[in-house]
Amino acid sequence: MAKHSRYCDLTGVLSLAFCSLTYGADAYPVKPVNLIVGFPPGGGADIVARVIGQKLSDTWNQPLVVVNRPGADSVIAYESAAQAAPDGYTLLLVTTEFAINPSMYPLRYDTLKDFAPLTEAAYAPYILVTHPSVPARSAAELISLAKAKPGQLSFAVSGTGVYLAGELFRTLSHIDLLKVPYKGGPQAVADVIAGQVSLMFPSMPTGYPHVKSGKLRALAVTGAQRSRFAPELPTIAESGLAGYEAIQWWGFVGRAGTPKEILNKASVEISKIVSLPEIRERLGTQNAEARSGTADQFGAHIRAEMAKWAKVVKDSGAKID
Repeated sequence: MAKHSRYCDLTGVLSLAFCSLTYGADAYPVKPVNLIVGFPPGGGADIVARVIGQKLSDTWNQPLVVVNRPGADSVIAYESAAQAAPDGYTLLLVTTEFAINPSMYPLRYDTLKDFAPLTEAAYAPYILVTHPSVPARSAAELISLAKAKPGQLSFAVSGTGVYLAGELFRTLSHIDLLKVPYKGGPQAVADVIAGQVSLMFPSMPTGYPHVKSGKLRALAVTGAQRSRFAPELPTIAESGLAGYEAIQWWGFVGRAGTPKEILNKASVEISKIVSLPEIRERLGTQNAEARSGTADQFGAHIRAEMAKWAKVVKDSGAKID
């Protein structure tokens, strides 16, 4: 195999395709790999992509190029990835929106048929935050306040994940909140900080730094358990809303139809990287927990999330404005 590898290295571009076809996963990758991300640079998804992508590039000895294609809750990015050749040279970072969007948008791709799960990479709860002027210091007090003032409390919406975290809260607590949609998370958070909107459910990496700075008040986290990054905060379920859980997660998928050997190699190697202590530590600085697993486990997770959020959309009447 070493002899063939040297041949691939020395004979130029035409041999790349030959080597990929002939030696499959043993040779893969023999050229740069694109990683499509449906969010702009600097956000949580982009950070996860670059932290793991750099290590993957080192492992493969090939550049892994992060391609940011934000817009429409990542639908633009997902549609682009669905049109890529099934050869392993286009990977996609997916988030909770990947499972939500089939219930919210008319899509030109099939979430389950056009993509092959590789592994989950990280997760973080959303965090229920308010402007400090809102007279509520717990989720239970916020619910009581909303019931006393129906339709007067507003919540900022930026992306379907944040939106449905709020809709699940609203429907389970039987309160009336005024939805205020935004095109991007930074502006939504800025308006809650400014007091123009009452509350929001940003992801932990996005919202918690503003809590620590005193610009926002945190009432609860949305996971099933407390976050180790903010152990003082109860879960919403602990606060009296039994059954509430909403998680922001990030993972990797490839194109369906890619040779299984290549998909397996990518899945195993990304999962190994996610499990490295240095990667777990770097993700932890973003208030996110590393979580890897097999392709089958991630596929089951995606299907379960699709079913869960489809029900939330149906029960709440949520829709894109």
